Amino acid sequence: MFFMQTLTELYLHDSQIEDVTAQRIADALRNNKTLIEIYLYSNQIGDVGAQHLADALQNNTTLTTLNLWCNRIEDVGTQYLANALHNNKTLIKLSLFANRIQTVGVRYLTDAIQHNTTLTTLNLRWNHMGDIGAQHLADALRNNTTLIALDLESNLIGATGAQYLADGLRNNTTLTTLSLNQNLIEDIGAQYLADGLRNNMTLIELSLYNTRIGAVGVQYLMDALQNNTTLTTLNLGSNQIGAIGAKHLADRLRDTATLIELDLGNNKIKDVGAQHIADALRNNMTLTALNLKSNQIGDVGAQHIANALRNNKTLTALDIGVNSIGDVGAQYLANVLRDNKTLTELDLNQNQIGDVGVQYLADALKNNTTLSELDLGNNEIEDVGAQYIVDGLQNNMIVFEIEMGNSQCIKSHVNPSVTETMSKPTESSYHKPESGPLSPTPNVIAHPPKYRNPTLEECIAAEKNESLSLRQRNLTDQDFEIVAYYAIQNNKRFTQLYLGQNQPGDKGAQHIANALRNNTTITILYLDQNQTKIGDKGAQYLADALRHNTALQMLSLYDNQIGDKGAQRIADALRSNAALTILYLDQNQIGNDGAQSLADALRNNKILTQMWLNENKIDDKGAEYLMDGLRNNTTLILLSVHENPISDEKHEQLRKQDDRLKF
Repeated sequence: MFFMQTLTELYLHDSQIEDVTAQRIADALRNNKTLIEIYLYSNQIGDVGAQHLADALQNNTTLTTLNLWCNRIEDVGTQYLANALHNNKTLIKLSLFANRIQTVGVRYLTDAIQHNTTLTTLNLRWNHMGDIGAQHLADALRNNTTLIALDLESNLIGATGAQYLADGLRNNTTLTTLSLNQNLIEDIGAQYLADGLRNNMTLIELSLYNTRIGAVGVQYLMDALQNNTTLTTLNLGSNQIGAIGAKHLADRLRDTATLIELDLGNNKIKDVGAQHIADALRNNMTLTALNLKSNQIGDVGAQHIANALRNNKTLTALDIGVNSIGDVGAQYLANVLRDNKTLTELDLNQNQIGDVGVQYLADALKNNTTLSELDLGNNEIEDVGAQYIVDGLQNNMIVFEIEMGNSQCIKSHVNPSVTETMSKPTESSYHKPESGPLSPTPNVIAHPPKYRNPTLEECIAAEKNESLSLRQRNLTDQDFEIVAYYAIQNNKRFTQLYLGQNQPGDKGAQHIANALRNNTTITILYLDQNQTKIGDKGAQYLADALRHNTALQMLSLYDNQIGDKGAQRIADALRSNAALTILYLDQNQIGNDGAQSLADALRNNKILTQMWLNENKIDDKGAEYLMDGLRNNTTLILLSVHENPISDEKHEQLRKQDDRLKF
């Protein structure tokens, strides 16, 4: 293989590269003096391919970025790469996200990190290091003086692992960014991290999204921030904070002098919690970005927030989307927008605002001279409301970005060219399908969909990264057919697809499933929290696709009203699927029969490493089925059944038998 001697970046992702081709790339790399970045993600390099690349790295003097995520690299391959890091003096960024690295592999890496003096960014997201792996990393952090960013998301790290990492942070003087998202940290782990933060003087960003932290854990963290002078960004989204936790946080937020960005999305703080946060905002002088999305906040909570904005002089971005704010709440916010001089971004997506509420906001826009982005998508706004916004912007001379339509991308315009870009999409905006069904083959959409959504198609075409997010756009079954055709079937660029919080039914799931059957590039798919729910029938379509698909590694079907029948179909597919490693089925309707089907599948499946069944309808009998399945499975590392109706006695009994079952 020959590389041009002027080439500095090489992208060969999603190319079905195996060890032989990896060897050719490595051979070329030995002599190349110009290549700086290599992206080989979503291939099948494996341990042998990793060895070839590692050998080349030993003598390479130019490469600074190596991306090997999703390549089936296990502990042996990690050892080869770690050995290369001992000698390599140029590599700055290394991504091993979504491989199969366990405790032993992490040990190899940490030994190398202790001696390496150039690596600044290490991505180990979605591996299987556990608490012992976290301990190895913590030991390395004590001595390493170059690592700046460390991503350990979804690595089966619990409170014990958090304690190890906190101990490592006490003496570390370089790490600025740490992600522990989607681990099992809980309140006790938060306490350990808080203790570490009291002495750490370098960490700037800490992300604890979906780590089961409650009100007590938040109190520990916020107490620690009273003495910390460096942390500016804290993500506590999708935890269990509630109104009480919001009060603990607010009490300390008044005095915190460094925090700039705070994410509290999806924490059920409700109106009472919003009031606590609002009280703190009145006196806080540092916070510039606040996320309160999906918190069951209504008009009363909006009133409290609006009142706080009258006094707050620093907040520039506020997200209160996916709540229950109606016209009255919109009026409260509109009244304060007339005079507020700092807020530039306001997200009110997916609330209950109608034309009356939009009129209040539109009137405020006539006088507001600072707001530059307003998201009103997925509300109850008709053509009349859209016209109110158009009229309100006639005298607003700033560059403005706004979202109004159910499926629109954000549109930009500069006044006065308002009317061309702001009209709400109507029935006539789209070309309806002709009478009679489409006639695709079972595995493919034969022709471009007759139904058209030009704005959605533009969104897909405009995205140049490997990740495509179409969340919260009210996409229907017909829109999902467009996504299936343009983003999955006829696009080889995307590896991550986020379609949650839309409005597909089982037909939409069928479109996605048909496109997935032969797709070789999509490795991550989120179909979570869809409003009209995929259900058992949609789960059946997706299960059929899993029998044929060889690329998908992570699938989220969280909150889709999937019951025992759907779980059975998915379980049947898991018996033969050889790619999927992480499956989210939280907040569905799966009972004991579904648990039994999934348990039976675990006896044969040798690939799956994490299965999430939190907040279903599994009781003691279903828990026994799952334990039986675990007894014959050696690859699953985590089976989470948190917040199911399982008795405390059964918790204790099964926990002693196998600690992979998490309650």
